[in-house]
Amino acid sequence: MYRKLLTNTVLVNLTFLLVVVAGWLSYMSMPREQDPDVNFNWVIVNTVWPGATAEDVENQITNPIEDEIEKIADVNRVSSSSRVAFSFIVIRFADIETREFRQRIEELRRGIQSAVDNLPPDAKQPIVTELSSSNTYPTAVVTVSGIENDELLRRTSRDVAKDIARIKGVDRADTWGIEDPELQVLFDPEKLIGLGVSPTVLASTVNAYFRDLTAGSIQLGEQQWRIRLSGTSNDPNYLAELPILTIEGELPLRSVATIVRGQEKPSQLVSYEGRPASMISVFKRGNANSLSLLEDLQAYVYERNYALEGQGIHLDIVDDQTVATRTAIGLMEKNALIGLMLVMLVTGVFLGWKIAVFTGIGLVFSLMGSFWILAAMGETLNIMVLLGIVIVLGMLVDDAVVVVESMYVNLRKGMSSIDAALATADEMWVPVMVSSLTTIAAFLPLILLPGILGQFMRIVPIVVSVALVVSLIEAFWLLPSHIISANPDPAKLGLIQRTRNRVTNWIRHRYIHVLIPVMRFPRLSISAGAMLSLLAVFAVTSNFVRVDFFANDPIRLFYLNVYMPAGTSLSSTDEALKRLDVRIRQRLDAKEFRSISTTAGVLLTETEPLFGDSMGQIMFSLPARTNGLHSVDELIEQVRLATQDIPGPTHLSFLRRNTGPPSESPISVKVRGDKIDQLRQATAALEALMVTIPGIQDLHSNDALAGPQLTLKLNPDAITRAQLNPADIAEILRLYVDGSTVANMRFEGEKWNVRVKATPSSLQDIKSFLNYPIGLADGSEIAIGQLVTYSSSYAESTIHHRNFRRTITLEADLDSEVNNSIKANAQIAERWQDIADQYPDVTLDFSGEMDDIKESLNGMAVLFLFGIGLIYMILGTQFKSYSQPLLILATVPMAFTGVILGLIVSNNPLSLYTLYGVIALAGIVANDAIVLISTANRNLAKGMSLTHAIIKAAQRRVMPILITTVTTMAGLFSLAAGLGGKSLMWGPLATAIVWGLGFATILTLLLTPPLYAFIMRNKTGKKAILASPPPLPDSSGGMVASINNLSSFFSKERQVDKAGLDEIAAHGSLKTIYEMATKAFENGEAEIAIRHFQALAKHLPNNFTINLMAAQSIMLYMQGIGWDIGYLDRAKRYFAKAKQVHPDDARVIHLAALIKELDTNSDVAIDWGKLAK
Repeated sequence: MYRKLLTNTVLVNLTFLLVVVAGWLSYMSMPREQDPDVNFNWVIVNTVWPGATAEDVENQITNPIEDEIEKIADVNRVSSSSRVAFSFIVIRFADIETREFRQRIEELRRGIQSAVDNLPPDAKQPIVTELSSSNTYPTAVVTVSGIENDELLRRTSRDVAKDIARIKGVDRADTWGIEDPELQVLFDPEKLIGLGVSPTVLASTVNAYFRDLTAGSIQLGEQQWRIRLSGTSNDPNYLAELPILTIEGELPLRSVATIVRGQEKPSQLVSYEGRPASMISVFKRGNANSLSLLEDLQAYVYERNYALEGQGIHLDIVDDQTVATRTAIGLMEKNALIGLMLVMLVTGVFLGWKIAVFTGIGLVFSLMGSFWILAAMGETLNIMVLLGIVIVLGMLVDDAVVVVESMYVNLRKGMSSIDAALATADEMWVPVMVSSLTTIAAFLPLILLPGILGQFMRIVPIVVSVALVVSLIEAFWLLPSHIISANPDPAKLGLIQRTRNRVTNWIRHRYIHVLIPVMRFPRLSISAGAMLSLLAVFAVTSNFVRVDFFANDPIRLFYLNVYMPAGTSLSSTDEALKRLDVRIRQRLDAKEFRSISTTAGVLLTETEPLFGDSMGQIMFSLPARTNGLHSVDELIEQVRLATQDIPGPTHLSFLRRNTGPPSESPISVKVRGDKIDQLRQATAALEALMVTIPGIQDLHSNDALAGPQLTLKLNPDAITRAQLNPADIAEILRLYVDGSTVANMRFEGEKWNVRVKATPSSLQDIKSFLNYPIGLADGSEIAIGQLVTYSSSYAESTIHHRNFRRTITLEADLDSEVNNSIKANAQIAERWQDIADQYPDVTLDFSGEMDDIKESLNGMAVLFLFGIGLIYMILGTQFKSYSQPLLILATVPMAFTGVILGLIVSNNPLSLYTLYGVIALAGIVANDAIVLISTANRNLAKGMSLTHAIIKAAQRRVMPILITTVTTMAGLFSLAAGLGGKSLMWGPLATAIVWGLGFATILTLLLTPPLYAFIMRNKTGKKAILASPPPLPDSSGGMVASINNLSSFFSKERQVDKAGLDEIAAHGSLKTIYEMATKAFENGEAEIAIRHFQALAKHLPNNFTINLMAAQSIMLYMQGIGWDIGYLDRAKRYFAKAKQVHPDDARVIHLAALIKELDTNSDVAIDWGKLAK
């Protein structure tokens, strides 16, 4: 069958063409996105309560919902923010299966629904949103700017957001800086009192008239008529003409109030290029094509601007994260292409350009086959998929190199092409397959890596595994078939090939000259290798290697966070942002920025938005990096210098956006307690300690005060004397301040509220407000201040909880050149202990990035051991030995030594991605040792001495080992060196694999031979004398057969075997099996002999000859692999049965002595009878 597959050229070529075409079409059609679509198991719960203070939101919204969340299982962390009119809760679930997560979400929704019954009646329904890599950060940001912040800008922004939300691939479009429309009824309190009308009556009158109602239907004659009451309109004149009863009779509403169209009180103000604007954040759906989405968005913006020309409205795409996507994918594609060219170059130099073409064709087949399978799995083309391709690029050639090299060796022996291919498959199938399986065994467990990092990188081991499986098909079918079709003649040597042969022979010669002295002093050589590994561990633990666990590439985008003094109004914050904008534009080169936009009232962080009138943010979107443009860090420093002397802000900080999984700041310390005053004192003390720790920068707290707050309490005695209703007093207070929404309507698909409130007036102090009048029943009036008691204080801007307890968070960036997050957090914890006694009710929580780091490190450690276990099991299965797999796994610490050396030389940090590469290396570096030891074992089986066997194997395999190593390194060299563009995330990973593999290969070639000789020193040298299986009786007839049978009669051994041999000869099928077993035994093919004799023993379990020969076959096999005693128990079982039948047979006595010599428990008498049973 295999021969037919190799020689069917048509099938081979059609298969190749089909896979390449399908793979290319799949590659071109795969959706492009920067990161894979990952569900973080994060959930956000948003609740709006108009007009409520932060304290009221905490007590009546956040706390009841948190009570329900606390009942749900598998919740890792809960963070909440309660601010004016808004509750924001982030729930992070454990890394659980999707099905369980869905169950927890349903439990959460049910819990929230039960909490709704206890929420204030005017609070909005909580909104539950699941966070994923697609909807955490916007794919693009669009601004709609105008001349004035008017109705035209508002309506245009609303329409644009709706249009964008309908673009293919868009999940949602969030609008900032635009509020909902209102009809505002602005009354004059003095006029109302003069007419004897209470503000509550005015509000009730508007509510009564302004409504639409369906009354049902009636029968009029033969027809059914529906009755509908229409009482709404967005025309202010309609409201102005509504009647209201006064002491002077019925008057129109316009006589006591002014009715205007307006907007809700703004909570954010956006500015772009100095003009009022709205901002639309565009989020894509999971697995949507980011590049196609942006092209559609650009086309829409162009068409919309053309339509709006002349109206003073303009749309701009101020941020486009597909630039980062294009850059990241382009970087990986470019490095993959350069890696492919380097692999082809290395293959051509070592094996010749014809073979390079064959391997190149095979490489294309493996890549296209992988893309075809990945597309069928529903994967997108992202940097993680491309990373897997770059990692596996050099490995794909390894199989082909080994197969081609072996075929050419066989061709030089004079074999035909087809025979050379068959011989190569017979010789190399198991070692090559095991090499691929060990690599897969190292990678595949990484699918189980917990945490966000594991979810982000889960596709990488899948890509590597798929590609390696496809490469096996190519290496053992398509590649040999192509070589057979080409029918090369290795005897024809050109000048280049002769030169290549001389260089190859020189390398082998020099290598053996170096290896022989190493073999003479094995203990010294092995000790030197162990010392290098210990030095590598010391370099890490002593901080000689820079550590940055989340080293990521910065996105060409950053934010300037602006904190104003408590009590600053939203408009004042907006003016301060505009001043900063002007200063930055004056000081910095305009070409450095794609756009600069400001937003007052909101401040985005790594994990949640912060809201408040006294805070704002400036967003800097940068063009793609080219020569002459500064890096993100350089621009941040320039902006820092330009803004350091601007008056107004109390604090400025910067926020970077990085590629890869989201995480909190490197330094994120949660100060938790119940008493806010003590909590603030502890936070201030801790902040003073943290500024002294090296590397900490941009330290800031999320604690802020909103400004002065006037707290009123009703005076029951005064209210009773004035004969007023306390509920009316509370409602009048609301009407005098922000007003009350008394009705609503929908117009052109948009909700319009009707708000009744007092006409805004300029108040200078608290007394002015307390002098607001309230009308009495007798027509007189009384000041509000006479009906209430009051106190003043500073209000909380935002109240934060962490795991259901009051929290203030201190966050800071960290200079990884100076310090790392683990060390810095440890220093903070250590210094806190010096002052912790002063704040007994306060605790510190370092969860956040530290949790992510610990989770990833713990997961990596477990999966590394699991991968090592899988590799050991695979190697043990192949070599049928307990010790030789350990010898191969000794290459892992060698690789770690190379990784550390590479990081030191390249000055790259040790990150979680680098550790990921170290785990992957465990499978890659084992391949060289597998090939070397397999060849040494075959040499031993041929009867070579131990030293001769390992040196001959090293000389035979040094070139394939070097070629496969260099091709793998070549595939990753471009990414490691940054030839196609540098990456802080993937560059160190590639560097780790390149240096680790290179160093491990050198040590493998130098240390594996002496290690092999050391381990096998007591397991070789014994040459057991094992009698061949006796021949069956000759039943062919004739004189020769009679003479043979007669001579056998006089043989003592044949007389012992006669009964058993006759029993075998009586069955035709058993006779055939016995003859095949005999032939295999005599040819030294122990495995085949074992298989056949065991099959015979199942049919004839008490046959002396069969049991004796089965035991001898196992001993023959053990002799071939170096007397590994792992198979001794099986040999003993067969031997015991033979010993029961003929204990005095010379062969039994000899075999018993050999077993006793090998048995590690030889001082314990063997119960052969028990074994036989």
